Amino acid sequence: MARGTRKTAVLKLGGVGALAALLLAGGLQLASAGENGRPATTAAAQTVNCPTVRDKLPAVPAAAAAQVERELANLDQEIARQNERLARQAVRPEGGPNFVDNAILGPLRSKRIAVLDRIEIAFNRIGAQRPDLETLATCSLNAPGVPSAV
Repeated sequence: MARGTRKTAVLKLGGVGALAALLLAGGLQLASAGENGRPATTAAAQTVNCPTVRDKLPAVPAAAAAQVERELANLDQEIARQNERLARQAVRPEGGPNFVDNAILGPLRSKRIAVLDRIEIAFNRIGAQRPDLETLATCSLNAPGVPSAV
């Protein structure tokens, strides 16, 4: 009877040891995945390719300069946010074949239209000629590894 109990105890300890080894290996793999909770990237991700706005603006009147700069910063931040999403998408793909168009490029275009409208309104509000910026709203994708032009 004692022999059967010893054999069972050895099997239990062996099973616990194997489970601990698996958990340790999984934890080490997760820990080496990336820094700051972001997955490590093995391949370069695509980035958004949006038309630049700063160089297409006419001379910005002093009264509108602060608002225009704020809106240009909003454009830059949104491009950076979408590039982060594309980097995550490259590591861990989600959605179907139209995911990037529907979840990244489409909403980015809508946000850019709103920001460009606010820039046009800033010009119009002080009586300056309203620039036509509508053609700068649509973005596409760069090849993997090519940075966005900001």
